Amino acid sequence: MTETIQKKIRIYILDDEVVTVRRLVQALGKDGYAVEGFVSAAEAISRFSEVPAEILVTDVRLNDADGLDVLQRITALSPATKVILMTGYASVDHAVQAMKAGAYHYLAKPFRLEELRNAVRDALQETETTVARDVESNFTGCFSGIIGSSSVMQEIFKTIRQIAPLNCNVLIQGESGTGKELVAKALHNCSGRGKYPFIPFNCGAFSEELVANELFGHEKGAFTGAVSTKMGLLEAANGGTVFLDEVGEMPIPMQIKLLRVIQERTLLRVGGVAPVSINVRLIAATNRDIEKMIAAGEFRQDLFYRLKVVMINIPPLRKRKEDIPLLVEHFVTLVATQFGKPVPEIADDFKEALSSYTFPGNVRELQNIVERAVALSRDAVLTAKDLPPDIFFAEIQPPVPEKNASHLKALEQEHITEVYRRTGFNQTETARLLGISRTTLWRRLKDLNLFSEK
Repeated sequence: MTETIQKKIRIYILDDEVVTVRRLVQALGKDGYAVEGFVSAAEAISRFSEVPAEILVTDVRLNDADGLDVLQRITALSPATKVILMTGYASVDHAVQAMKAGAYHYLAKPFRLEELRNAVRDALQETETTVARDVESNFTGCFSGIIGSSSVMQEIFKTIRQIAPLNCNVLIQGESGTGKELVAKALHNCSGRGKYPFIPFNCGAFSEELVANELFGHEKGAFTGAVSTKMGLLEAANGGTVFLDEVGEMPIPMQIKLLRVIQERTLLRVGGVAPVSINVRLIAATNRDIEKMIAAGEFRQDLFYRLKVVMINIPPLRKRKEDIPLLVEHFVTLVATQFGKPVPEIADDFKEALSSYTFPGNVRELQNIVERAVALSRDAVLTAKDLPPDIFFAEIQPPVPEKNASHLKALEQEHITEVYRRTGFNQTETARLLGISRTTLWRRLKDLNLFSEK
């Protein structure tokens, strides 16, 4: 291992003897590692919740905690961390207990510095091997459902590979139906959090009170009907990822509460007074112009910056038409298998007609069209006659000026109106095609004076 790599490795030393901490910090620091020392478990755990380390070297017996308890707390906060235990009360039973609890190595005091150095090197070598193997395995399957060979999609795949292992928040922007949740799942599956829960939550589908209750949970007796304590989604996803879809629809008061959770990495259940520590990655998504919302006072700028540590912009399907044939083949196979039908062949005119369409509903609309064609077709080959008539009469949309906000708004309204008309003014179907909740659609229709009880 080169010195350049070693300098990136973070090691924490925890022992209630100041002399021991100072000695080990100095020794490992000279080897090129970034080393920090702590004389209390509380300090070490607090630091870990902010910045995890690759290795923790801790005494088994501490003034304010038991080393095995610390081991379990650290493992919960950072599953990838290797923990090396030290003790002056060595015993085989204690060593076995520590190893079963997840310790990587066990050193009996007094030990030579070279023993510790060897344990650290072995731990790092095993970590690198495991990470390399897991990353290779994850990357072969974590993009499941995301189809595309276009240059713009290859860039997105590259970005996912690059940032998935990092514990940073991500904001995904894109029109409805472009596959924002699939990208969020890929980020989760390609990361070290893949074995923990991935929990999606639609911020536009609930009132402020319900959002707080769903995300944070509540204590028994917090309100009428709260007959027991309920764990919120953020707490339930501990170790994993929470996907905040339609984050632009989140009420301002909830934005303030979410910002505090991000900053403190703790939450208060509704009606609660004791902070609950959480370890989750937040991936948010929106089809709205958040910067415009900030200017209008509809979204907090500080929350925006906290969520968009990395931004991924997903292009609409009309901007990557070379991917349409691949997507068609994928959906035809997928849908036919789901329906229990033989997978039909695909005629050129079927693909050509779809490649000429602008897809206001993006990939989701394409999938719906293919589902319809496979479901209704009685032939072994899908042809253009299996497509809905609207495909052939749709007008090609002009290019959207990226910085013309008024024009963007007009196109959004035109798009919603057109999809609403095509569904026979069916709000449920319109919301599904647009990839938004019925609550959000209702607001949009009301703004456009198009609200219908149908």
